[in-house]
Amino acid sequence: MNAKSRPIENENNLAQSIVLFVICFALFAGAVYSLNFLTLDNAWPMAVTLVLFALAFIIPQHILGRSDSAGEE
Repeated sequence: MNAKSRPIENENNLAQSIVLFVICFALFAGAVYSLNFLTLDNAWPMAVTLVLFALAFIIPQHILGRSDSAGEE
């Protein structure tokens, strides 16, 4: 095999990708669910929503390093 046709070694296997998807989707769904408790008298659900939304996007993009993988060959 030449160097250009080799697969990328740092990709996750299927099981690990499914686990990461479930975790990030659970964070996203928890953020959406916490909006049910938002009222004008109680602002804490909005804080929880913002934190969970941020984690749902920061974990895959920055911590797992998947935001820069589109151009890899």
